[in-house]
Amino acid sequence: MSEPQSPIAKLAAFVGDKILVFAVIAAVAVGGYMASSAAAEKAVQLPAPAFDLPASDGPRTAVFAGGCFWGVQAVFQHTKGVLGAVSGYAGGAADSANYQAVSSGTTGHAESVKVTYDPKQISYGKLLQIYFSVAHDPTQLDRQGPDAGPQYRSALFVADEGQKQVAQRYIAQLEAARAFPGKIVTQLAALTAFHPAEAYHQDYATLNPHSAYIMAFDRPKIDNLKKLMPEVFREQPVLVSRGQAG
Repeated sequence: MSEPQSPIAKLAAFVGDKILVFAVIAAVAVGGYMASSAAAEKAVQLPAPAFDLPASDGPRTAVFAGGCFWGVQAVFQHTKGVLGAVSGYAGGAADSANYQAVSSGTTGHAESVKVTYDPKQISYGKLLQIYFSVAHDPTQLDRQGPDAGPQYRSALFVADEGQKQVAQRYIAQLEAARAFPGKIVTQLAALTAFHPAEAYHQDYATLNPHSAYIMAFDRPKIDNLKKLMPEVFREQPVLVSRGQAG
């Protein structure tokens, strides 16, 4: 028969049990979070666009919105032919183009990424293929993964009629092929202005590789790009903070 425990020993045992229970609950929660995120970031092998813009001289730009801009920016920064990728806001007014306002979901803005690319190295159509395949899930309406609200919508802000035609035809091509289990909800809108986001948002995935969010939701996108499209993958990203351009 064991000796009775002192009040201090009982308290220590009680606290220890509570800590153990908390640790188990936390582990289960994190495990579920990681499992759900892995499923959310599953890429889809897609065909190349049947219609595309011809190669031209000089750099071109394209603006993509597909959830949190950290991951979308990272994907395009790891893409060959991309000269730069800047996180920012599109779809709303200039005076509300800041993170605090946009996060309210009432400004009309979407978190977006402006991609500057060399059309002799990569086409607009190829960028669309990457966007739909690995950068985001185009079947999620006004959300991406854990982020909900119209600021996280799937949208293409087209610069001209050429981009609009390529985007419309590619979406129709993917729908006809039933490439996704659900309907593509990506919006097409004319680009009126793009507003760069705050400096702390730029290169976020590269500068914060051990962030739980980045590891769960954005690193898989980069890995999927490397796996599904190795011909366009670049190991060293083109960073805003370093002023790299090629």
